[in-house]
Amino acid sequence: MANIVTSFCCVVLAAVVVVYAQRRSQQGARIQYERIGNDVTMQCGSLDNDASVTWKVNGTDVKARRREEGPRLILMEVNMSSNGLYSCFQNPDGQRRDQINLRVGLPPKEPQVTCRSNTYPKGFYCSWHLQHPTYIPTDFEIDVQHNQRPLEVTRDEVHKNRCHVKFPELFSSFPYRVNVTAVNSLGRASNAISFEESSIVKPDPPEKVVAKPVANNARRLEVTWNSPSTWPDVETFPLKYFLRYRPLIRDQWQHVELSDSTSHTITDAYAGKEYIIQLAAKDMEIGTWSDWSVAVHATPWMEEPKPITSTTESDIIPETTPGPPSAAPRVGEPTAACSTLLWSTHLLLACVLLSIMWCVTSLQCYFHANHSLFLCVKRS
Repeated sequence: MANIVTSFCCVVLAAVVVVYAQRRSQQGARIQYERIGNDVTMQCGSLDNDASVTWKVNGTDVKARRREEGPRLILMEVNMSSNGLYSCFQNPDGQRRDQINLRVGLPPKEPQVTCRSNTYPKGFYCSWHLQHPTYIPTDFEIDVQHNQRPLEVTRDEVHKNRCHVKFPELFSSFPYRVNVTAVNSLGRASNAISFEESSIVKPDPPEKVVAKPVANNARRLEVTWNSPSTWPDVETFPLKYFLRYRPLIRDQWQHVELSDSTSHTITDAYAGKEYIIQLAAKDMEIGTWSDWSVAVHATPWMEEPKPITSTTESDIIPETTPGPPSAAPRVGEPTAACSTLLWSTHLLLACVLLSIMWCVTSLQCYFHANHSLFLCVKRS
């Protein structure tokens, strides 16, 4: 176990030493920026043209398309894979003479610039970005002017491509001009925009939006919200709001515009249907609507089902097991009881007739006048 731990420590120590050595070597190297697609020439220090040198990149042989002319290394049509730390060693002793950190990239193109005031009337901010990457470090220069006077610009501490500017005066008729220049070792490009104060006012969305059902009303929802916390003076510069809502089962929104209010009761909601609700804000006089707030969901009040009351054993009515359903009688067809009665009558009549026939054939009957009786004797 001790041998394993010792070996592991040795490996980690060796890796740290290699990384440290590479960083030390890179710190002593000079950086050379070149444009993608160009042929690049690297010079090994100040050696004479007839000096013989050997080149390495990141400690290995150079495998890219190249040409060597004395102390110079010429790479053909460099690309992103050409980046690396190039070292040259003088022959025959192999002493290192120079190191070059090659960085391949592109010059910048015009940056895209936008400005907005979400803290009116305190000030506004401008942000910018490049539509195409440069692959090498690129800085930005910002110049803001109003009425031909430069204004103080404060770079944002969080967003590196953003700056803040205070309004020098309110309700000014003079436009603002913002110029942003992108600069790197391969070139520079600028873009300027102009605007009036009122056109860039755009609040942040309302905050803490809450929607609740209204008790005992199946078609109402109570919606409340707060003004955006970034809006500094809602009393002096009030906001108006735009509320939209729809049930999840439909795609069409319903809209309500509200002036100087942070609550609203929806009165036409569908009973039992879940709703999605959002709000936007705008200065009462100038600017544009904010983005929509975070969506909230709510369902109108629904009556709770009545609880089932408990019963005692004496209240329980015994259930009878139902028999199979009987077919309904057709018109003109006797019921089962009637059919049984008719069958019995026919049988009785048959028995009487048979008895009479037996008597006629087997007995000889006489009428006794004195006694008014029929007398029957068996035939001999």
